[in-house]
Amino acid sequence: MPGKAAKVTITERQQVVLEELSRSRSESQMISQRARIILRAFAGLLNEEIALEVGLERKQVGLWRRRWQQAWDQLTLLECTQPRRLREAIRETLRDAPRSGTPGIFTAGQITQILAVACEDPALSGRPITHWTQRELCEEVLKRGIVESISVSRIGHFLREAALQPHRRKMWLNTKEKDPDLFEQQVEAVCQTYQHAADLQTQRGVHTVCCDEMTGIQALERIAADKPVRPEQIARHEFEYVRHGTTTLIGNLDVVSGEMISPTLGPTRTEEDFVNHIQRTVARDPAGAWIFIVDGLNIHWSAGLVEWIAQRCEPDRPLGKKGEVRRAAQSDESACVPV
Repeated sequence: MPGKAAKVTITERQQVVLEELSRSRSESQMISQRARIILRAFAGLLNEEIALEVGLERKQVGLWRRRWQQAWDQLTLLECTQPRRLREAIRETLRDAPRSGTPGIFTAGQITQILAVACEDPALSGRPITHWTQRELCEEVLKRGIVESISVSRIGHFLREAALQPHRRKMWLNTKEKDPDLFEQQVEAVCQTYQHAADLQTQRGVHTVCCDEMTGIQALERIAADKPVRPEQIARHEFEYVRHGTTTLIGNLDVVSGEMISPTLGPTRTEEDFVNHIQRTVARDPAGAWIFIVDGLNIHWSAGLVEWIAQRCEPDRPLGKKGEVRRAAQSDESACVPV
């Protein structure tokens, strides 16, 4: 008579990770399969039903249910104390248990040195690349004599184990503000603006818009039309093109709806261009209130823009000197009036 199946419990964050693993194309089939087992068990399916769905025996499904039940307390503790390690801990839970046999051919020290190389700038090794690939990393490890021989796939295995992705890079922007207290106030102001955007629109009809520019967009025209896909032949895209100069896009993202509204296309990005852009945007709802979130580019706080806003909001208020406009706006909250 079959025994009682182990009860499966998962948290919301664990469920997200398991669903990602079950759909991932980069994970091994075993990890994805076992993630589906846990998800289906949590949904209340019997072992027999899960076994038919994932293509395993009922006993194997029961084994992974018990494995998850035994590891759940530790996973939950890790989720609360070290949430960044949760994904790898779940992957480790779904892996095969260590087996007896021939010991690994790479020592912990060698693996550590391989990972250290992956964290270096390739230029330090004299390589004309900006990002490590697994093949380049393999060649460098052998060149330094860290190991006598190693495959590219083994390098990839070590990188995945350590959750390192040296082939990827994200853009990062460092603040130019030297006063940490002022910077914190500015960050809070922007975050609160985004947070309250929906309520402001619903209750007071205020439009909250995030505005920025993309310059130097090339206007390219291919010299021949694309060729459609055919049997045994993929679609073809003409390589040669005619360049018709560049253009600049000034865009507005409606924070609440996510819609791009009143974009401006033109050859330049000058003070006059930006003032005209704001005027065109506000003209969509002249009687409404507007909040524009912009960066510190000079045209975003130019004299022309300040004068236009002043004429619209407080025509009788003196503006003072041009060089002191920004300083006054920072020290006087009443000067920051939505258009």
